[in-house]
Amino acid sequence: MKWLQAIQNKLPQHKYAINAKLLGDDRECAWTNLGYWNDATSSYPMACEQLAEHLAQAVQLQPQDRVLDLGCGQGASLKYWREHYQIQDLEAVELQQDCVDKINKHIQLKAIHCQSFLNLKQIPFPNQFDVVMCIDAAYHSDLNVFLNAAHSVLKSNGRLGFHYLMFSDQSLSAKQKIKYAWLLKAADVTWEHLKNEQQLLQTLTQHGWSNIVIQDFSASVLNGFAEYIEIQKMKKKSFDLEQLKIEMTAKLCRKFYQDGLVRYIQVSATKK
Repeated sequence: MKWLQAIQNKLPQHKYAINAKLLGDDRECAWTNLGYWNDATSSYPMACEQLAEHLAQAVQLQPQDRVLDLGCGQGASLKYWREHYQIQDLEAVELQQDCVDKINKHIQLKAIHCQSFLNLKQIPFPNQFDVVMCIDAAYHSDLNVFLNAAHSVLKSNGRLGFHYLMFSDQSLSAKQKIKYAWLLKAADVTWEHLKNEQQLLQTLTQHGWSNIVIQDFSASVLNGFAEYIEIQKMKKKSFDLEQLKIEMTAKLCRKFYQDGLVRYIQVSATKK
């Protein structure tokens, strides 16, 4: 029993909890996304900032915007919007209580809500938002539910930006479908929630979105993260359960990228 308890104490307390220090960010309010990697990327925090920056540019983020950050993790994105875009009217939603407590301690916000970002209608926001962003988290949820939630809190002509997974147009055999359903489940993604590009565009349009832009970041995110973790793995000499979780995520990223059946995308759209 003591042995089991010791293992449990080593495991993350929440399924989305990640040891940012093992990824390469030891700051108090650290990044924990897959990052956007290119030849100029020199560190994990830089890769994460680049993914955030791509999303900010896609929604044309402006200092005067009222912004809602969904699934903000340990708060690095909140600091980024403040420091790089001078966003003052900023709120956030995060499911992990530990992260919410940390953000309340280190970052001054109008409000941070410990809630699922699929339940935004349950949060009494005083006003609707100009921009809603969700970095590297929306693909854990049903797209229809996510879009409805974001739609409910945005102003007319408000902008939405998020990352998701998408099927390519390659056809899958029955055996491949079963295999990928299990692989996606390991990443806390539901097979039935994913769509190809045509289906994705149709879904967004039906939910009241226009000016839809879909960008494929598979090489820079999936392959980039996998290569980074492979290099980090060579430097590690001791076994760690949290490190194993990160390495398994990297292997999934590499598998998705090499097979080309599941793509990592960035989506931006405007509420009609």
